[in-house]
Amino acid sequence: MKQYRVKPKTKIKLSEWDPNDTGDFKGGKEEGLAQVEKLNSKLEELQELLFAEHRHKMLIILQAMDTGGKDGAIRRVFDGVNPAGVRVASFKAPTPEELDHDYLWRVHKQVPGNGEIVIFNRSHYEDVLIVRVHDIVPRAVWKERYDQINEFERILAENGTTILKFYLHIDKDEQKKRLQARLEDPTKHWKFHIADLEERKRWPDYMQAYEDMLNKTSTDNSPWHIVPANRKWFRDLVIASVLVETLEELKMKYPEPQENLDEVVII
Repeated sequence: MKQYRVKPKTKIKLSEWDPNDTGDFKGGKEEGLAQVEKLNSKLEELQELLFAEHRHKMLIILQAMDTGGKDGAIRRVFDGVNPAGVRVASFKAPTPEELDHDYLWRVHKQVPGNGEIVIFNRSHYEDVLIVRVHDIVPRAVWKERYDQINEFERILAENGTTILKFYLHIDKDEQKKRLQARLEDPTKHWKFHIADLEERKRWPDYMQAYEDMLNKTSTDNSPWHIVPANRKWFRDLVIASVLVETLEELKMKYPEPQENLDEVVII
């Protein structure tokens, strides 16, 4: 899955990344789903180990266009994982209190503690995406935020946080299909917003903003992965594979018992 990682100081063009790609995986959807299930079981074990060892912490950042699949990826990749050690933080429009502080203030409060996995469903990157596309702050302000975000994530990494960032890459035709599916299914009407159609008109502006985000903020200690996400099963396969591989590289161990248990008899 390293082919989906954005190397630091390289310049990518999103138009050259195929959202329908399935990489070297030729098994098709059925085999892909079976592999995701296996990875999920492994992820359950590793998350339990992370929680028990209480030494490491992991931050997962998901960004995507509307209908990109952030919620679905969270449901499927983390299906069955112990909720005691996994938490999802979603970032909506800032509250008046949050607007009284710098844009990273509300984000820093949500980062993981030891033994915890935290998933950001959207994140501080909205402050170089929607803020930029809608001219909410001047260009001179959001341009400085790339370096500020890199520094913020460097501090987290140097204090023991493993950071993984995933951009779920769909194309405009796929978004149309998913929006249409929401419109036709009454049980999904709650997910359909007219405002999404206005955002869709800004697709080229968002693609440029995402491209700059990926080029300017993928670092050695905080890498971006461009996940082909038109096929949901492959999206989940990429994310789960990267998570499991990264957690395995931490070489975690269960802590030793506080007392000698060899002579304990339960009556």
